Amino acid sequence: MLDKSEMIFGVRAVIEALQAGKEIDKILVKKDIQSDLSKELFAALKGTRIPVQRVPVERINRITRKNHQGVIAFISSVTYQKVEDLVPFLFEQGKNPFFVMLDGVTDVRNFGAIARTCECAAVDAVIIPVRGSASVNADAVKTSAGALHTLPVCREQNLRSTLQYLKDSGFRIVAATEKGDYDYIKADYTSPLCIIMGAEDTGVSYDNLALCDEWVKIPMLGTIESLNVSVAAGILIYEAVKQRNNN
Repeated sequence: MLDKSEMIFGVRAVIEALQAGKEIDKILVKKDIQSDLSKELFAALKGTRIPVQRVPVERINRITRKNHQGVIAFISSVTYQKVEDLVPFLFEQGKNPFFVMLDGVTDVRNFGAIARTCECAAVDAVIIPVRGSASVNADAVKTSAGALHTLPVCREQNLRSTLQYLKDSGFRIVAATEKGDYDYIKADYTSPLCIIMGAEDTGVSYDNLALCDEWVKIPMLGTIESLNVSVAAGILIYEAVKQRNNN
């Protein structure tokens, strides 16, 4: 059930929310919308990292019967941060940064569970893409046991560019993949680190794998071929914690 308090209906109301600096998770726009006000909306969206989905009006009508004018904005439950702001801040604090990147993890409960593990393990931020990610909504916050209220979330336009920035900043990038070269415990997690986890069906995209320093796998000893992504993330995150604490 969608919580209507997390939504803003109508073109003008959404424009005002953008101008007020509200954190917006995504915006649904009627496919054939055409008006001076809608042009003003798209102008306000330029330069933002907010995903806009053009959808049939029937989809919007299923969400609400209010006078939506073909536009609904979903308010985010968190304030997003930027990787390029966090990295220098963490280095200035004398920290050894530890990030977790999620490539295509769209299930809200998996996302929330991973965020909970990240917070428990003192991960410095979780990184998600603007498109192709779970919504950071009330369900995600609930599943995270409130961790998303304290764990920084970075929503990035292009994960490949973000990975390149991290590599240029001295981060080691470790990908969890069934194509892994060796067991996850053999990887080096001690330096500035970003672990990247992919969707359960497709895994980490090849473009992103190409930028990783290490490809690791978790041994599967039973008949099922893979773990739930939140469980797999927990295993890698705590291997990193063990190595970093013993270093």
